[in-house]
Formats: sequence, C-alpha cells, structure tokens
Amino acid sequence: MSRAKTKVRRHTLPLHVIAIIVGVFMVIPVFYALLGGFKTNSELSGNPFGLPSDWITANYTDVLGSGSFWRQLWNSTFIAIATTVVTIALSALAAFVFARFAFRGRELYFTLFTAGLMFPFAVAILPIFVMLRTLGLLDNPLGVILTQAAFGLPLTIIILRGFFRSIPGEIEEAATIDGCSPFGFFWRILLPMARPAIATVSVLAIVGSWNNFMLPLVVFSEETSWTLPLGIQQFQGQYASDTARILAYLVLAMVPALGFYAIAERHLVGGLTAGATKG
Repeated sequence: MSRAKTKVRRHTLPLHVIAIIVGVFMVIPVFYALLGGFKTNSELSGNPFGLPSDWITANYTDVLGSGSFWRQLWNSTFIAIATTVVTIALSALAAFVFARFAFRGRELYFTLFTAGLMFPFAVAILPIFVMLRTLGLLDNPLGVILTQAAFGLPLTIIILRGFFRSIPGEIEEAATIDGCSPFGFFWRILLPMARPAIATVSVLAIVGSWNNFMLPLVVFSEETSWTLPLGIQQFQGQYASDTARILAYLVLAMVPALGFYAIAERHLVGGLTAGATKG
C-alpha cells in the first residue's frame, strides 16, 4: 500500500509543482497591488516589491470616501446580480427541456445554442450597438444585462443540461405518480438538487459581468451609470501620476468579486463535473 501511495505521489508531483508555479504567478500581482496601495509613489518606485516602511492608509480611505466609487460598486453589483438571475432563469428552463424531453430536432436546437460559444463578444460589438440603439437601450442597464445574459446562455445551458440528465429517471417517475406536473418536478425537485451546478454558473456569470469592460463602455455614456471597470479607467486617467492610489482603487474593486468567489469556490468544481459520467 505504501509503494502504491509513493507511485501516486511521484506521478502527481509534477502537477503539484506546475499548480504551485501558476498560483505564484497569479498571486504576485495581487500582493504587489495590495502592498503598493499602502506606499507613497516614491517608495513604490524605489522599493516596488518590499514591505512599506510606513503603512499609509490614505490611498484606501480616499477611495472609500469617494461617492463615485460606491455608486460604481452599486452599478456593478446590480448589473451582475440581474445578469445572473436572467441567465440562470432562462438557461435552467431551456436545459430542462433539452435534458428531460424527447422531441424531433432536439439535438439540432441544442447545437444551435452551443454554437454561441464560437462567437467572441468583441466580434459582435457593432451589431449589438446598432440593435441596442434601435431598441432604445443605450444608457440603460437593461442594455448590458440582456446582452450579457444572451452571451452567457450557451455555457450555462451546457452545464445545467449535463446535470439535469444525470438525475435518475426513477425520481421523475415517482414524482409523476405522486401527481407532480413536469414544471412541478422541475421547480420542486430538480432545481433543489441542482444547487452545485447553479452555484457554478452563478460564479461564472457574476465574475464575468463584474469584469466586463467593453459592453458597459459601449452602452453607457453617463458617468452616473458607469461600472467599476469604467471607473478604474477614468480613475487611472485622472490620477495617472499617482500609481499608489490607482493600485488601491484596483484592490478595492477586486475585493467583492474575490470574496464571492471564495465563498462559492467549493461548488465550482463539483458543478462543472456534475453529470459528466452520464450521456
């Protein structure tokens, strides 16, 4: 048994080393920004990677005392939550139909949905702008919410369909015998069982919306509607010579998304692999 464990460790050791190296490369910029926010610009230039000699909190408190930061935080939060709700509501219904109902052309329609993964968002930005202008959704949060939800549907449907298909048919048969309608089975049984998958797609939708820069840039022209990525760009232009304050703003803008991801992370892997063993 000990030899077997030793063999497994030898085989997995390179993977662990690679994971540690990748993790270090990802964490270093975050720590650099975090520590840089506590420094002066002169110290940041002379000692970019060391600990601050004097921990200056003014960079962070100035950002937190800014009304524009909290307004942008609210805008980003509202758009991210609304996008997630719309994406999951539509995707769950579509995935339920594709997973539990047999009808002619089902796989063709499903392929059409999944084909949306092949089209990068940037390629469609011009027709999206024209369509939103025609519908009067420019400078309207719905212009961002509905567009993000539309581009989030393909991946969300794929994940939820795989999970819904992994639920044994005997459970649905028992629910039908007890007088449960198809929608009742979906609402009362399937969705509660799909919490890991729903948590996964929620993380993907919220983080994707939080980091989206191009779409809000196209849709919003009024500063009061800006999200945090747009606020970071504006802040960087306003304080181009104050690198320490810019780093503090970046760190504070990352905290909500990182916090949510840390809370929901344990569901992420389980949700992505759910249903993978059943066709």
